[in-house]
Amino acid sequence: MMTTRLAGALAAAAAMVTLAACSPSSQSGPTSTVSIDSSPAVSAVALPPAPEDPRPEVAWPLTGLDASKASKAALSRPALSIKIENTVEARPQENLDKADVVFEEYVEYGISRLIAVYQSEYPESVGPIRSMRPMDRNIMGSFAGPLVFSGAQPRFIADTANSGQVMVTEDLGDYGFYRSSDKAAPHNLHGYPTDFAAQSEGAKAPDQQWDIAYPASEATARESGKKASTIDITMSSMAHPQWRWHAASKTWKRYEAGTPHVTTDGTQLSATNVVMLWVTVQYTSGSSTSSVPETLVAGRSGEGYVATGNSYIPITWSKKGQYDPFVLTTTKGDPVELAAGQTWFELIPNEGIYNATSINIS
Repeated sequence: MMTTRLAGALAAAAAMVTLAACSPSSQSGPTSTVSIDSSPAVSAVALPPAPEDPRPEVAWPLTGLDASKASKAALSRPALSIKIENTVEARPQENLDKADVVFEEYVEYGISRLIAVYQSEYPESVGPIRSMRPMDRNIMGSFAGPLVFSGAQPRFIADTANSGQVMVTEDLGDYGFYRSSDKAAPHNLHGYPTDFAAQSEGAKAPDQQWDIAYPASEATARESGKKASTIDITMSSMAHPQWRWHAASKTWKRYEAGTPHVTTDGTQLSATNVVMLWVTVQYTSGSSTSSVPETLVAGRSGEGYVATGNSYIPITWSKKGQYDPFVLTTTKGDPVELAAGQTWFELIPNEGIYNATSINIS
């Protein structure tokens, strides 16, 4: 007897048919149904891994740079907003390159003064430190830390104190200030950030101030802006800051009237983002010697530009109040994303002063 063996489900099916054919027609019994899947086999294909998220697990709030190795104490320290002089007699400044954010403002006689904000790094010493102006509390109020300065008109100090702003100032007996021997007074007052922080009762670490793009190539100006390599700003005949794109470091390098702006150790100042805001200035009440120009930002809005990478875009800006951050949007109203790194704000008067001002980007 010859036997043929079938494989798998077909063999079982064939056997069932054969048994059914051999059984008497009167015999009844259970039946079974066999279904055969004719679809082709699918083999698993390994997919490439998802790209690594460039956003740091922990970031410094004012720069967006990686802070994953920072201690808890460092992350919780306050942002110190320190008034820094920017005259010819005051330059070069000490450790200005270590600031997370710097604001340049218009003051008397057309000179400019700086507010340097330190949080991710406290250098050993900074300076020269100079006096406060009435707009300073409104410019830096959102950083939640102290305003550090060497003096001011009593009415400006009173207004700042009454606003709730924490202050550290030599005039009121606070410590941490000293005179250096490299320059003549009053251009030689320096100070120790750790001492200033120790006297900042009630101050806390700042919140993130603006949107940061990760990776930097997705920053708004880089994605949709026009190419640029030079920025020339005229605040007055006394203040002519300039910025030049430096491809090797991927930063904007700062100049003062064509001369590299360097610190005491020879480091040229630079910025990842340069934010230029058109602002209104008005003179405060008082005599001819006590009236000073005040930059108006709290409760105000205006236009400007942002340069990130070798590109720039026109923007609009607004600031709701003293303790609210600057809000930067595109001309269509979308949030502006900066790149992670240091940011300089140029507050350029377009109204309220006696000289012509300009921003030339090319």
